[in-house]
Amino acid sequence: MATATAIPTGLRERLIAVVGRDHVRTDEGALVTFSTDATPLERGRPDAVVFAATAEEVASVLRLANASGIPVVPRGSGTNLSAGTVPHRGGIVLVLTRMNKVKEISDSDLVAVCEPGVRTIELSQAAAAKGLLYPPDPGSQTTATIGGNVAECAGGLRALKYGVTRDYVLGVEAVLPTGEIIRSGGRLVKDVAGYDLRRLLCGSEGTLAVMTELTLRLVPAPEASGYGMAYFPELADAARAVSRVLASGVLPVTLEFLDQVCIGAVEDYAKIGLDTSAGALLIFGQDGNAAVIARDLERMGQACRTEGAISLRIAESPEEASEVLEARRAALPSLSRLEPLTLLEDATVPRSRIAEMVEYIQEVARRYELKIGTFGHAGDGNLHPTAVLDHADEDAVRRARAAFDEIFARALELDGTITGEHGIGIVKLRYLERQLGADHMALLRRIKAAFDPNGILNPGKLGS
Repeated sequence: MATATAIPTGLRERLIAVVGRDHVRTDEGALVTFSTDATPLERGRPDAVVFAATAEEVASVLRLANASGIPVVPRGSGTNLSAGTVPHRGGIVLVLTRMNKVKEISDSDLVAVCEPGVRTIELSQAAAAKGLLYPPDPGSQTTATIGGNVAECAGGLRALKYGVTRDYVLGVEAVLPTGEIIRSGGRLVKDVAGYDLRRLLCGSEGTLAVMTELTLRLVPAPEASGYGMAYFPELADAARAVSRVLASGVLPVTLEFLDQVCIGAVEDYAKIGLDTSAGALLIFGQDGNAAVIARDLERMGQACRTEGAISLRIAESPEEASEVLEARRAALPSLSRLEPLTLLEDATVPRSRIAEMVEYIQEVARRYELKIGTFGHAGDGNLHPTAVLDHADEDAVRRARAAFDEIFARALELDGTITGEHGIGIVKLRYLERQLGADHMALLRRIKAAFDPNGILNPGKLGS
């Protein structure tokens, strides 16, 4: 076992005294494994990997690191797509997956209390067992952890109707970089005592504090759900249908789209009978009682017909509904099969600019001679342009980076944002000041300094 030289032997022994010898790793296998996350092309070798099991252990690790000036990168399952958990300045990767208890599901208060290492799907299943729903459902829900969801303010397929992770965080227990344990919020729907640190920590990407317990809002589970899909000649037609659906008085639970590249990739992968000749596929859904579902599916279907849908299908059974949703959930794995390297990005524009943005992405793909498939959350304007290429082709990688530079710049020109749900991390840091401005960036740095005076916690992210 090779010991990393940047962690002094004395500090390593003190870390072992906190979490146990089995939970401090400096061997080559651990250092390589935790040098990256789900973001391709970004890597940074840590000096040690520490697995904490309690808030007190987290606090002790942070106090030791802070006193030694050693960076700490908090991490769950590492499914994020902005290199937010890549330890590019070395130091300690603090893994929270041992903190994996669902402590409580309360059907009287409509809350869940859990540790950060609980996987999203586990919380959803625990809530469902009591007839409740935890609405956020990111695409990585089977692997991603709740702590990571909160740190990134994750979205998902139900975000249009139910909102994103920040809308469900009622309370947070967190450890500051200097080792103090604080609580913000709790089980209350209304609580305006002091600054709303819950909202500040949600989406902070592990730069301000390490969250060790989350109290989350639940809602009664809907009686049922229903889904449909519509094919269009062009993506612009599907975009107009989105505007018509929302103007019809319907707030869908799901309103997703795939462009022609994605349709072809999904059909080749899943063999579920998609029309690969169509220019776009719009997937729509509703939940609630049967009468509401039937009414809203008919309204959404009519909106699609009015905007020139080639064909329309309403799922008539839960099995058919699963097939409809499979088309959307299979988009990323399907594209990933096309080439060795998959660069999945996100940008968000106002819903009225979706067609314009996707047409621009397609034009950029042609100009840079890249295969880019675009899918995403049509109802909230969140697009996922995804380039597939050979990582050994250095020129293709260069072209892809240049293409995304243009795509993000265009999103800002259309009153959008460089990220709707993936976060900034390392990947998008160079675009952040372009969106926020110098004064805003200076404020972010002052906030960071107030929480983390020695700059040890996930340094170099979010402009810090």
